[in-house]
Amino acid sequence: MDAILENLDTFIGGFLKTLSLLALSGVFAFILGVIIAAMRISPVGSLRGFAATYTELLRNTPLTLVLFFCAFILPYLGVRIDYFPLAVIGLTAYTSPFIAEAVRSGINGVSIGQAEAARSLGLGFGQTLRLIVLPQAIRMVIPPLINVFIALTKNTSVAGGFFVIELFASASVVINKRGDEVVAILLAVAFFYLVITIPLGILAGRIEKRVAILR
Repeated sequence: MDAILENLDTFIGGFLKTLSLLALSGVFAFILGVIIAAMRISPVGSLRGFAATYTELLRNTPLTLVLFFCAFILPYLGVRIDYFPLAVIGLTAYTSPFIAEAVRSGINGVSIGQAEAARSLGLGFGQTLRLIVLPQAIRMVIPPLINVFIALTKNTSVAGGFFVIELFASASVVINKRGDEVVAILLAVAFFYLVITIPLGILAGRIEKRVAILR
């Protein structure tokens, strides 16, 4: 317990870095995921093909490999930025296909009659998607989206292996100082992760019940 109190600032710094990774990657992945989902159902074949390839490629690539590419290959190609934004890029790229598939499942769950009615009123594909389909789809897929963000929270720990001192990496720093309290240190890290994931899980459950009532 002494190791935790003595290094509380290190844990808090890592916790805040994890929150930053989660917030930035989550926002960018959501935006990119919605775009990819829209491309998957686009009437333009080339857009559908690109989106399908992007989704399958990144969904089936290990996160460690994605972050390795961002941390080492991108700088080799001339991208000279700090490791933190590189980690955000990697987490965004890895998470966005999962968000895209969740959103696409929601879009497919909207009655086709909604789109047909919109087209009968003269709305184009983009207007129908933006004004009619997506608002209904997003409401239905909020619970699975929150599950994706919970997974993203845990995935931020992988960034610790690529020079980003987030929560899990901060634990390694403390363990190197106080190897006699490894169990307590790891329990403290687990507690900080639970501070993020448990509220997200509760929120997902409440939204799921509300959506079920609306249906």
